[in-house]
This record gives sequence, structure tokens and C-alpha cells, in this order.
Amino acid sequence: MTLPDCGPDLGPLHAYPTADGSFSLQSERFGEAFHNSAGARNEAIAKFAVPAQLERFRNGTPLRVLDVCVGLGYNSAAVLEALPSPAPELMWWGLELDRRPLELALAQPEFRSSWSPSVLQILEQMRDHGGWHHNRSSGELLWGDARRMLQEIPGDQCFDLILQDAFSPQRCPELWTEEFLADLAGRLAAGGRLLTYSRSAAVRASLRRNGLTLLSLLPAPGERPGWSSGTMAVRPGPPIPVAGPGWRALLAMEEEHLHTRAAVPFRDPSSADDSAVILRRRSLEQASCNLEATNAWQRRWRQDATS
Repeated sequence: MTLPDCGPDLGPLHAYPTADGSFSLQSERFGEAFHNSAGARNEAIAKFAVPAQLERFRNGTPLRVLDVCVGLGYNSAAVLEALPSPAPELMWWGLELDRRPLELALAQPEFRSSWSPSVLQILEQMRDHGGWHHNRSSGELLWGDARRMLQEIPGDQCFDLILQDAFSPQRCPELWTEEFLADLAGRLAAGGRLLTYSRSAAVRASLRRNGLTLLSLLPAPGERPGWSSGTMAVRPGPPIPVAGPGWRALLAMEEEHLHTRAAVPFRDPSSADDSAVILRRRSLEQASCNLEATNAWQRRWRQDATS
């Protein structure tokens, strides 16, 4: 099934099933799927809900969440389902460019059957009213370019959890730039966690320069194992173990990756450049830098793995 373009959004959308039976979409504008083919729901749980360690908020500590690129709503739904009981006071903000993915997801019986009635009610209120407000739970969904919409959230609002799920850096560099990631890192509370499927050296290096501790996410069920399946970046605060539910320490290979040309950041000084400008700027910086070529790093570690 192909869904039409309707303005400055994600372009035509193509629906497809993923391996765990959950529904997802592909954006023609970005030339990329919303989820790993191993399973949309599995990915949301493994890369966002599990490493969030939501039981930390069982003692009544409020939980403040920012979902960057809400999309079909899987990531926030997985977090909502995983809240401890009694549920903490929740303050949620979401950023999203296009209304159609959430609308389409909520029209799918397979998607609806994945979530409890209370979570479905919240997703429907996000779709219909741009948010919700219950006794100890509130949310606001802001529609538009995430770079601008982030500035609509009060500057003193910090987050315990940021779910960064934009299309990949090469497809949507606008939301992986040094400047945007600095804005996100600056919004993390002490001990706050930014979670993303991305293992990009450019993204990781930007997050580290902004004072965050880097950890590597483990694969989701059904996902092909690789040298990393994503990143958890933590604002210094209460001690966090180097290995935990859904994460581990960076390998030596990953650390060396941060000293190659792949680690040259995406830059967007005006926070308004389009992807072509950002990619061209980075390409020029990579060509003039003295960092190790990324393919040399790949060859070295490939040889080490086979020796």
C-alpha cells in the first residue's frame, strides 16, 4: 500500500509488515524505513523502554520524557507500557513533522492490539488533541521541524529520558548536527539518558563533546548482531554500571571509530540549513581533516577479527 504525499512532510509512505508481526512505514522523501525489519515493536522495547530502566522511578520521582520524531508512536507507547506501578508523575513532550504515521498506525488492528487500552487512549488523544492531561500524567505533541519545535518547549524544562529516533544521519542530518545534539544534551537532567538506534561516530562524538557518557545498546530480538545496535548517552549523575539491561560499554573498536573521519560532525550553525548543505559542509571538512580514514579502521578491525 502506498499513501500519497500531502505537503512538506515525509512524502509518500509505503506500509509494510516487520518480522515480529508489527506494522511499519517507509518514507519516500527520506528513502528509509521507520524501523528495523526485524520488528518495529521489538525495536521500540529493546532500544528505548528496556535501557530506560523505568523502575528507577518507582519511588515517586517524576519522569520527564522527550520523544524526538514520534512517528507511529511505538517508542513512547513502549515506555508508557513499561512504567512501574504505581506509575510516577509523567511529563511528556513529543516532536513530529507529519501527522500521518500516527494516524495510520492507529488505524491498524495489529498496532492497536500491541498496547493496553490506557496506552491506546493516550495515543488517540495525541492524534486528536495534540496531547493529554490526566491526574498525574500529561503530554504535548508539537508538529513541525524538530529544530524549531524544540525551542517551543520552555528553556528550563529538563528531561530524564530523550528518545532520539530521527531518520538516519545521512538521510536526515538536520536532526543529528552538533548544534541540535548540543541542544538535546543540554536538556538532560543529571543522570538523564538519551537513547537512539544510531551508532554513528559523528553522533557519538558530538554527544561526548557535550559532556555525555557513551554506552552501546544491545540488539533487539530478531535483529542481526553487529558491532553495536545503538547508543545510550548519559548526563553525569548517579553512578551507572558499564553493563546493564540493554546496554554495555563501548568496545575498543567503537572507541577508535570516534577518531576516524566518520566522527567529523554534521554542522548546522543557523539551525535552518537543509540536508544537502549540511552534508556538503561535512564532506568538505572530512576531506581537509587529518583523522584516520574510516575504511582503514574497518580493514584493521576486519583483519583482527579473522586473525
